[in-house]
Amino acid sequence: MLTAHTKTGLKICLGNYYSKETLLELRKKEEFICPICGESVILKLGNQRIFHFSHKKGSTCHKFFESETMDHMKGKLQLYQWLTRQKIPCRLEYYDKEIKQRPDILFMFNGRKFALEYQCSTISDSVFEKRTKTYLENDYIPLWILSRNHLKRKGNNVISFSNFSYLFLRKSSVGDYIPAYCPEKKQFHFIESLFPYSIKNAFAQYSIYPLEKMNINTLLAPPKKWFVLEYATWARTINHFTLKWALHSNAAQDPFLKEIYSRNLNIFLLPPEIGLPLPHSYYLQTSPVKWQTYLYLDVISRKHPGETITLQEIQFHVNKRMKRNEIVIRKLPQLNEINPMVPVMEYFRELIKLNIFIRTGDTTCQVKRKIIIPTTEEEKKEAQDFFKGIYKALGII
Repeated sequence: MLTAHTKTGLKICLGNYYSKETLLELRKKEEFICPICGESVILKLGNQRIFHFSHKKGSTCHKFFESETMDHMKGKLQLYQWLTRQKIPCRLEYYDKEIKQRPDILFMFNGRKFALEYQCSTISDSVFEKRTKTYLENDYIPLWILSRNHLKRKGNNVISFSNFSYLFLRKSSVGDYIPAYCPEKKQFHFIESLFPYSIKNAFAQYSIYPLEKMNINTLLAPPKKWFVLEYATWARTINHFTLKWALHSNAAQDPFLKEIYSRNLNIFLLPPEIGLPLPHSYYLQTSPVKWQTYLYLDVISRKHPGETITLQEIQFHVNKRMKRNEIVIRKLPQLNEINPMVPVMEYFRELIKLNIFIRTGDTTCQVKRKIIIPTTEEEKKEAQDFFKGIYKALGII
């Protein structure tokens, strides 16, 4: 930890640029106390690690400090000093006795109280949600920043996310994004414009900014960088994803694959209209191929040209699938209440753009043409090439 009190009541914050000589003198004269548990702590002034306080062996104060890594201490120290250089009122490792939580940094900005948490170690969804909810209920704005080590890039614009990483998704005035920080290189990393194609993997805009070129405004609302996802790239990735899915050792027991085969569909020959990339697909943990196939089976395939589809029946079938855990809402505790119908309605609006449906009212549309199911790989390739031309003409992706 980086803060402690002396027995004479002096508060020592190691983020305030004390020299080693000053701290050595202080250590000779004073005994240091943990501000939370009141136990004695040791001031460590090594040459290889950052200066810090540590509880003595056998301490009972494990909850807040004992699991901290050097990367965590280094990161929150850099972020604290970055805020102080901007003359933003802040306190390092402030313990709020009322809520029994200790953000890494408490700071005030534009009249609002922020709780900054720089998270290096994985914590459970329930702990993350509880802390976030407690902050919100007590007039804090939670600002969770993920350690860069949790981001796994698989290409220029493909990232592998864990469910834990998605918890850090937050809202700004220009869109949703995940903020991350690398103390080793002193860089902020921002992930935005997410287009997931599986539970873990997504296309996304990945931006890196040096700490010294950032300020608090750009952290809270990063400059929007539009990511252009080409349909050919998306289609190629979806084809590869479905191939791996079907060839997985447990594929024969997969309820989804069993259902589509029983309905005379082939995972290798799904039409290009199923598995479209959508702006808010990340609201759902279920892959776009899967939940859009369910919509096809439950609603779209049952309708003929001229027939009407209503919002009520779409919602009925989505709720039914969610009750069975066949469509799963992603946990995003920093966003407002997640409505699974947002990506679902984006999907239907996309099908309207593609001239499959015609809008007939605020909550209704009419089928203009049936979705054609390919019967061979050649037919699927022709359909995807045709689709690519439509998207290019519409300027969508």
